[in-house]
Amino acid sequence: QLQLVESGGGLVQPGGSLRLSCAASGFSLNTYTIGWFRQAPGKGREGVSSISSSGLSTNYAHSVKGRFTISRDNAKNTVYLQMNSLKPEDTAGYFCAASTYSKLDVNLYSLSTMYHYWGQGTQVTVSA
Repeated sequence: QLQLVESGGGLVQPGGSLRLSCAASGFSLNTYTIGWFRQAPGKGREGVSSISSSGLSTNYAHSVKGRFTISRDNAKNTVYLQMNSLKPEDTAGYFCAASTYSKLDVNLYSLSTMYHYWGQGTQVTVSA
């Protein structure tokens, strides 16, 4: 069974850091673009970042650029989202998703319809 599992969420103070992980089971992530999305209560799902299958191409939302870094370790079948300088407005459920496209450009990576498999999410709360 194809499955994505996120971990690493939690409660952190403003200015703090968290690293989210997205681990795959039942399939290899090697040929998939992986995206991270987030959804805050009462808001729509927002594309945060994506990384191509090779790891050579990444995309970031303007709201997180310079603070978040996406990376992947295909040997561990895992994608990471390092989140630094966290702000209260980063509070949301974070989801990873896999797309069968090996690469998505800046105009497509944030479209949830481009992704075929989704994890259940992990909660990130940034609060003093």
